[in-house]
Amino acid sequence: MRILVTGGTGLLGNNAVRQAIEAGHQVVALVRSRESAARCFEGLDVELATGDICDSEAVRRAAVRCDALIHSAGLIHIGWRRMQEAMEVNEVGSRNVAQVARQNGLRMVHVSTTNTLAIGQPHAPADETTPGDGQIASTYVLSKRAAEAAVEEEIAAGLEATIVHPGFMLGPWDWKPSSGRMLVEVARRPAPLAPRGGCSVCDARDVAQGLLAALERGQTGRHYVMAGENWTYFRLWREFAKIGGRRGPVCWIGPRFSWIPGGLSDLATRFSGREGDLNSAAMRTSQQMHWYRSDRAEAELGYRSRPALESIRDAATWFRDRGYLGM
Repeated sequence: MRILVTGGTGLLGNNAVRQAIEAGHQVVALVRSRESAARCFEGLDVELATGDICDSEAVRRAAVRCDALIHSAGLIHIGWRRMQEAMEVNEVGSRNVAQVARQNGLRMVHVSTTNTLAIGQPHAPADETTPGDGQIASTYVLSKRAAEAAVEEEIAAGLEATIVHPGFMLGPWDWKPSSGRMLVEVARRPAPLAPRGGCSVCDARDVAQGLLAALERGQTGRHYVMAGENWTYFRLWREFAKIGGRRGPVCWIGPRFSWIPGGLSDLATRFSGREGDLNSAAMRTSQQMHWYRSDRAEAELGYRSRPALESIRDAATWFRDRGYLGM
């Protein structure tokens, strides 16, 4: 099978490229710059196509002779700003990709996020069918929901596609880095306090395998959560701190106090016009229990998630070997 992959320089996309090649597929990676993407694909038998997902003609050229498409490109910003940019990349870009896939008869997997689903609870992790919401209406959540809606419109028009919702991914090949940035930051700097919430820790390698399984046997229009072990951030940050030889957090910061750094960051944004990662939307999100279960993906796609400690260890080794941890 000849597979077009968007977002191939990102954590999940790069693992998907590697898994697909290992499985014997031909891979075309759509990249914005061959020069900046070179190190991400070094040593891999992958064809590079230059272009942007917001340019439908570039996507169309890259899709020539392809049989399937994995759309993992997207803009991740958990905050209140950059909405127009996020909508352009996540909604318009996803619509372009989905239209090209439908018009060319390509089977497609769209990578979304558990952040578009209802919030899970410690006693009842959520899945694809859990009613309600509870998500903080940040730029990321709203733009990714808009992207899903765009893909679903194309499915209604005849596109064969499934939508995958990964949890908090860790693993090797996190070049930018994305999710692994939390690991890097906590490992390198003192973090006496951790957020009160939690996340579902999964491995990008396992999710990449799940994407290929979804291409082969996922049901059209079906949503699949691909999560892992549900951990509190307190536990996660203590493991991250060990990597840097640190003690780690001694307690968590509750909602009464979490507004202080977020509020100060929001105030700074008003003056600078640039919103950083530490903003009130991100702080409020970190107070929530983003806990999920993957029963449907396990039963229908054979999805399996390895232990979180293994993912943390392998991600840390990859970062350390490439100098990200400064050790």
